[in-house]
Amino acid sequence: MKGHSEIREEIEKRYDSLLSEFACKNSQAVRKKEKGDEIRLPFSVDRDRIMYSGAYKRLAGKTQVIFFSSLLDEQITNRIIHIQYVAQVARTIGKALSLNQDLIEAAALGHDLGHTPFGHDGEKYLDILCREHGIGGFNHNVHSLYIVEKMSYKGKGMNLTLQTKDAILSHNGEIHEQKISPDLDRTEGDVLKYLDRNITPVTNESPMTMEGCVIRVSDTIAYIGTDIEDAIHLGLLKRSEIPREVAFILGTNNSVIIDTLVKDIIVNSYGKNHLRFSEKVSDALQRLKKFNYEAIYLNENLKHERKKIKNGFSVLFDTFLEDISTNNRQSDIFRHFLDSKRERYLSDTNDAEKVRDFIASMTDRYFKYQLEKNTIPAIILYR
Repeated sequence: MKGHSEIREEIEKRYDSLLSEFACKNSQAVRKKEKGDEIRLPFSVDRDRIMYSGAYKRLAGKTQVIFFSSLLDEQITNRIIHIQYVAQVARTIGKALSLNQDLIEAAALGHDLGHTPFGHDGEKYLDILCREHGIGGFNHNVHSLYIVEKMSYKGKGMNLTLQTKDAILSHNGEIHEQKISPDLDRTEGDVLKYLDRNITPVTNESPMTMEGCVIRVSDTIAYIGTDIEDAIHLGLLKRSEIPREVAFILGTNNSVIIDTLVKDIIVNSYGKNHLRFSEKVSDALQRLKKFNYEAIYLNENLKHERKKIKNGFSVLFDTFLEDISTNNRQSDIFRHFLDSKRERYLSDTNDAEKVRDFIASMTDRYFKYQLEKNTIPAIILYR
């Protein structure tokens, strides 16, 4: 009877033989050695470790674009739905280009683990506070890496493959590129150096694999039309406001936009060692990103709520920092966070970093609960 290792090697060879010459093979996976005899392929292990983590589960309660909207209307996209869209788009592209779909799925599921409550607005406000407290900036790409490497599973980390960690770190779908090629010279040091939070990420660094490139492109494809649909559904935008020249090329609804972008990237990348949009589609996509930014992400109707969220981040940061300095063991930063961490995390992390990590882990609802708990006086009856 064959053992786990022998079976896995046969599965690995069969799987790898079906992949493109430009794909990342399972035999190329780089991971720190660990005990155990694994029958699953390496990137499948990564996928499962991400999917069953607490950080992944909490994404269901985090804003994608419009604050709290997904709690009030289940048709609105939250962060975990966005991740599923990224995974679906990326698998479609990866399958057409004969790339490693296990690596693609693992990176897709893990790419936004580091997002704060309240989306990119929350990320911006936490970044400001981190800089004020001398612990570097805050970037959700880097924090996603930090979670899988340092924080998850009570501070033990997930021990993911280098290729998955790299794709998570370099997934930035906000930047615009007509063409992206993998950086085959990229090393483990190039990835893990960002665990030093004082190093500012270079947003246009290319991933080391074609699969990482697919994640970056798919992040854009997954959010660009979905954000428009959510904004229209909530009355922030009218479909007729989409620029006519963009609509003519890409379409006016999410389904058509995704179909156009996916087909274009496959046709222009098939059999090549890079991903590329056609010039016409790339220009239209860039204009649509600009439109979304101005019409949705900076929408004046959300300005007052952004101010409240910014103030909330400041209040909670100061509150929990004081709780740690006074060793207030009744504080939820101890009860819900620090008391479950391993000694290595506690000794290697300063107080401001602990507060950063706690706040970044919160769902929107939990953030609101903590803000109310720490700012609204309790009613005490004396008899």
